[in-house]
Parts: sequence; C-alpha cells; structure tokens
Amino acid sequence: MYRIEDLSHLSGTTVRTIRAYTDRGLLPRPERRGRANVYGDAHLARLRQIADLLERGYSLASIKELLAAWDAGTGLGGVLGLVGEVDRPWSDEQPVRMTLAELTAAFHGVTDLTAIEEALGLGVLEPVPGSDDEFLVPSPQELAVAVELHAAGVPLTAITGHLRELREQVEHISERFLEFTTEYVFQRFLHHPPSDAEAEEAAGLVRRLRPLAQQTVDAELARAMRQRATEHIRRHLGSAGLTAALPSPVTSPVTSPPADPAPDSGPVSAAPSDSATRPAADVPVAVPVALPAATVEAVRELVGTERVAAFVAAAADREVAARRMDALADDHQA
Repeated sequence: MYRIEDLSHLSGTTVRTIRAYTDRGLLPRPERRGRANVYGDAHLARLRQIADLLERGYSLASIKELLAAWDAGTGLGGVLGLVGEVDRPWSDEQPVRMTLAELTAAFHGVTDLTAIEEALGLGVLEPVPGSDDEFLVPSPQELAVAVELHAAGVPLTAITGHLRELREQVEHISERFLEFTTEYVFQRFLHHPPSDAEAEEAAGLVRRLRPLAQQTVDAELARAMRQRATEHIRRHLGSAGLTAALPSPVTSPVTSPPADPAPDSGPVSAAPSDSATRPAADVPVAVPVALPAATVEAVRELVGTERVAAFVAAAADREVAARRMDALADDHQA
C-alpha cells in the first residue's frame, strides 16, 4: 500500500494531479485506514494507463470513457493495440546521426547556418541533446533529395522553401485521406468504446489501408510528372527556337530538297529508280543549341540519361508537326 506521496513518486504524477483524477472519476478513491488514505497497485497501474493514453493524444474525457468501459468488462488491450498500430512508424526509414562536418561535406563544403536553422524548424534535422555539432536525421531519403538538388544548382534556402510549401500540400492530402477513411471505414467503431474484437478488426483495417495513401500519391505524382514534364519541355523548346537542330549526341536527319527535274525530253520508257529521285545521301547535321539546365534535368528524371536526346528530338518533331498543322488550318480558313 502507498501513501499519496509514494504513489506520486512511483507514477511520476503530482499529488495535485492524483487528487484531480480522483475527483473527476478517473482514479478510484483510496482506501481509508485510520486517519490516512492509502493506495494500491491498481491505482498505480491506472495512473500509468492514463499517462500512456495522454501521451497518445487522448483527452481526459475520452480516457474517462475508455476506463469506464474497461471497468464495465470491456478490455483495454484491443484499444491499446489499435492505438499502437496507428502510432507505429509509417515509414521503414531508420534515422541516422550526422555531424556538422558531415553535413558540410555532403553539401560540397557549403555551410549555411540559416538553412540549418530552417531545417531544424522543419524537422529535417533534429538536435542531439548534449551535442552542439551533431544532428539526428529522421529521414535520410529527404536529406538525400536536398543534397542532389543542391548539387544540381538549387540554393539551400530555395530547397527549404520548396519543402515548406510541399509539406503544407501533403498534410492537406493526409488530412483528406483520414477524413475519407473515417467516414466510410471507421465510422462504425466511433459511437461507443470498441470491444477487444472490434479494436482488433479496426487495427487490421489500419494495417491494410496503411500503404494505400502512399501508393495513391505515388501513382498520381507519376501521372502528373509525365504530363507536366512533357508540357514543360515543349514550352522550353518553343522558347529556345525550333529552327535549329539539337545538340550532340542528338542528330536530326536533314534531307536536301530534290534537284529540279531535267527538261522534258520525251516519253520515258521506264519509271525512274528511287535513287534517281532523291539526294545521294541523307546527311545528319548536328548544330549545338543551349537548353536550360533545368529542362535537361527534368527530361533526365523522366526518361533516364540515355534517352534524353531521343526524347528531346521526339518532342521537337511533335512541336514542328503541330505548328505545321496549325499553319495549314489557318491557311484553309483564310
């Protein structure tokens, strides 16, 4: 048995909070022995359960309902299992530690203290307690993206600004997905404290639905990038001028116009061969043209390094054909 001071010490809960929990019905009243109130192991276990649920984000009102259901015979094991499933990391990434020197080396010797402060504010980096020059990296993949963008010429402040904008949009997507699944999947579990069986069923649904949000976003991002990248490259090719050929190793066959036919000298006894009606050879001509680095990088990410030239050539051909069709239509309407 414990005095209230002992219970406070063992549970890490203040005496004042213990009394408040008792008054609100969250904690059973102590046993009276003589002139003193005493508490048992059940009180200690209950305080630890309350602390665990508070850490998981439950309000005191919700905790009171859960504990009341537990006291009425509904177990908390299933509910805590459900909460544990939701709280489980949504990524297989393992955090890593990096020193300031290692970060500087990753960004090719650039030390931008402002960018580091912004990264700390965004949670891309987390301080390590007791260390002034070491950081925890929760998502090494996210940091790797920043390293590649910086190597391609993007300033660090632009990278953190883009991440801030992207995060707002992704958080909106996640909120909408949660609202959607709550309305159509989990609504039936919300009207009463779930039994162990219901909580286990809900936890199974969470496991099934967990990858769907990322799979949907990945598929839609791939679709949007495929469409937008094509439009992007066409705009840049148009602004760069399509009368010039593309840079090496892209070569575009340029066929010389056929020579004027010889004067009519009478009937021809046989049809001329193909070689007689075309130039001796189609000679590919390559003329260097400067394309924006961002455009080339966008194409490389879309189709791979080895297919950049072919993609740009195809895009140019399609743009030329489109303009020729527009010109023909304008001439017809005129």
